[in-house]
Amino acid sequence: MAVDTTRIAEAIVRRFARRTNLMIASRTVRVDASPAHRVVAERLTALLHDLGAVLTTGAASDAGMLRFDFTALPADADPTDVPVLLGGAPLPERPDAAARIAFAASHMPVSATVAEDIDVRGLRIGVCMVLEPKTAQLALLLRSRGADVAVYGHPDETDAAVAAALAERGIPVDGGADLSGLEERAAAEGFLRRGFDILIDDGSHLIRLAHEIDPAIAASWIGANEETTSGLTPLRRMDAAGLLRTPVMAVNDAAAKTRFDNRYGTGFSCVLAIADLLEEHSLTVRDQPALVIGYGPVGEGVAAYLRALGATVAVAEVDPVRALIARHDGYAVGPASALADGALVVSATGVAGTIDEAVAERAAAIAVAGGVPGEVTAAAAASAALLLGDGGAVNITAAEGNPIEIMDLSFAVQLAALDHLLRTRPGVGVHALPSEIDDRVGRAALAARGVRIDERTASVGTDADWRSARYEETRG
Repeated sequence: MAVDTTRIAEAIVRRFARRTNLMIASRTVRVDASPAHRVVAERLTALLHDLGAVLTTGAASDAGMLRFDFTALPADADPTDVPVLLGGAPLPERPDAAARIAFAASHMPVSATVAEDIDVRGLRIGVCMVLEPKTAQLALLLRSRGADVAVYGHPDETDAAVAAALAERGIPVDGGADLSGLEERAAAEGFLRRGFDILIDDGSHLIRLAHEIDPAIAASWIGANEETTSGLTPLRRMDAAGLLRTPVMAVNDAAAKTRFDNRYGTGFSCVLAIADLLEEHSLTVRDQPALVIGYGPVGEGVAAYLRALGATVAVAEVDPVRALIARHDGYAVGPASALADGALVVSATGVAGTIDEAVAERAAAIAVAGGVPGEVTAAAAASAALLLGDGGAVNITAAEGNPIEIMDLSFAVQLAALDHLLRTRPGVGVHALPSEIDDRVGRAALAARGVRIDERTASVGTDADWRSARYEETRG
């Protein structure tokens, strides 16, 4: 029987991701082959390239270099047991929540750099985001800069061990994995009534709840930061209707957030979580066609990573320009109903009801990448299709969320946006972040990766000649 080297290579990558919650893309990676495992090493190298690794054959060039050393593996050993070194050392153990928080902190240099320049002394800041090690580190960074911080975790987005570890370090944590219904709402309302100056939200669930229970709560804030596309959409509707009562910084729309968190982070973590769940059923992403519904940044990433793992991918999209982009990226494009037969269907829309019963009954398996509650309808969830991750955001329900380095960028944007909010004190509305924030975060991230770039030299001043240089020689 032929050896499935793609499956072996994929298993090696997924083991690394599970052990570390780190990213492959942009990381310097070296694969040392041995005669006995040469074919697997070559397939692993090709897969790592497709996943965005910066491959090298030289000596370690940075502290974060990843090395797969087949030369240290016996010839008769299982190649999935290849020794993996990170920065020259074996992959670290993360035995408990405290260790996972510490490990995340050690790989979040950009957030730490930006945090050094902000002054939040005496401010009351509420953080409502997926509660796992990276979010815990964000809360700890804010407290280290003098803020009075409290955290809220939605039941389906809370790592109970991390919540407990954060509480042990003196940061109040409301909500919890065991709440539902009226108890969940009461916990969220109690969190909001703590009285904050600033709220950092994900999905705008608590920003909207504050407006629902008492708009004066939101009106009392200096402002709020919103992390996601699905959160900004209803806030913009509220603003247009004159219902919004607080300034909101559109963190999601910053290039340093969306171009990395949505495409690379969510794409990578969701696809690997899907592959892990399929493996529990003795399946791979290659055993059925894949359909990605929605081709925004998240859909782009999901489609690209599915294809990197060998899946045959199609795209369904309602926006004609996004559909055209998908076509130019090499995917079959058409209506979901025409492409769902026997497929692994992944919703990447952030829109409730995307996967309905009509789609689910045709599909082999269904999953949600990121998204909102109800992206898979109740009827679809009850269909015969294999439901992955309980129909929730699969990288959260079945994994540890987006990779650490990606959230380092997103939280650096959050911190820079917080600084901008405090410096400018804008009026009520949804506000775009200035390009200077992207530059600030991008430069810090490149420095952390040991990457140098050219400085800008060409510029056009306000007093520059507006006339076309093409006709300069013919001017009288």
